[in-house]
Amino acid sequence: MTQTHNTDIIIIGAGPVGLFAVFELGLLDLRCHLVDILDKPGGQCAELYPEKPIYDIPALPVCTGQELTDRLMEQIAPFDPTFHYGQMAESLTRLPDDRWQLITSDGVSISAPVVVIAAGGGSFVPKRPPLNNLEAFEATGGVQYAVRRRDTLTDKHLVIAGGGDSALDWTVNLVDLAASVTLVHRRDDFRGAPDTVAKMRTLVDAGKVNLAIGQLKGLDGDAAGNLSHVLVQSAGAEAPTAIAADVLLPFYGLTMKLGPIADFGLNLEENLIPVDTERFETSTPSIFAIGDINHYPGKLKLILSGFHEAALMAHAAHGIVHPEKRIRFQYTTSSSALQQKLGVA
Repeated sequence: MTQTHNTDIIIIGAGPVGLFAVFELGLLDLRCHLVDILDKPGGQCAELYPEKPIYDIPALPVCTGQELTDRLMEQIAPFDPTFHYGQMAESLTRLPDDRWQLITSDGVSISAPVVVIAAGGGSFVPKRPPLNNLEAFEATGGVQYAVRRRDTLTDKHLVIAGGGDSALDWTVNLVDLAASVTLVHRRDDFRGAPDTVAKMRTLVDAGKVNLAIGQLKGLDGDAAGNLSHVLVQSAGAEAPTAIAADVLLPFYGLTMKLGPIADFGLNLEENLIPVDTERFETSTPSIFAIGDINHYPGKLKLILSGFHEAALMAHAAHGIVHPEKRIRFQYTTSSSALQQKLGVA
């Protein structure tokens, strides 16, 4: 059964700028649903550099990408936004009543009078291994690029490919759940956190994890697309080794693509969305773009720039959602009404 939601604002992208937009919109009593291809909030900050220090957030001399995400989530908690994780914004249609209907890759339908694109450089999509017969096994779940539900992997024979944190973390976390776990990496040198690398090697020494040094070469399975073996080519070996597998989990990182946003009918300049600097509205009325996805003269791709854009966008969006209401500008430092919304009065 299709999930259907109605709200005030649809935000595409749950990175720092999308999250701060929830705060600015919440101060104006606007409800938000957020759609993000990742399985958690934070965008690039949380996925690509959660431990990397950031030095140019106002009033925070230094914070990591994950710390920034955690603080933003705490800040927007009073407004109770709805998140749709692990989903891509697939299509956007103007309804007869001038509202927008967005359909996600999971078939979820969300309608609202305003859409805000805060997708950074686009949607994150996984880097796929260069295997000829990949698509058939992706369709059946034999190849998966993220662990959405751990319980679906119970008693499965797993092959995990990659040498970074994601591959190592899931190797350690799934070993007691799966029937077997084999970690495949092209060399016996790993980029993950030293503690996790040590845990993996302890499991290998104990015979609980199999470590295969080599490259993915191919996949074997039946005509229905059910995976049976992953082929791994080791250096110096004449033929690849067939490793029994029900599921291959390749963790080779993510890449950014504009994806279906390119089909929304917006004017684009080199995969960026031009906006005005008064409202940060696109060429299509009631669709806004904030953060790294937008373009205007003098644009600086900084998180703090996106925060500024979110504030001006919110006031413009309020006039579309509630044209009958005039905004009375208030400061959080002095407005008891705003402080009550934030739970600090």
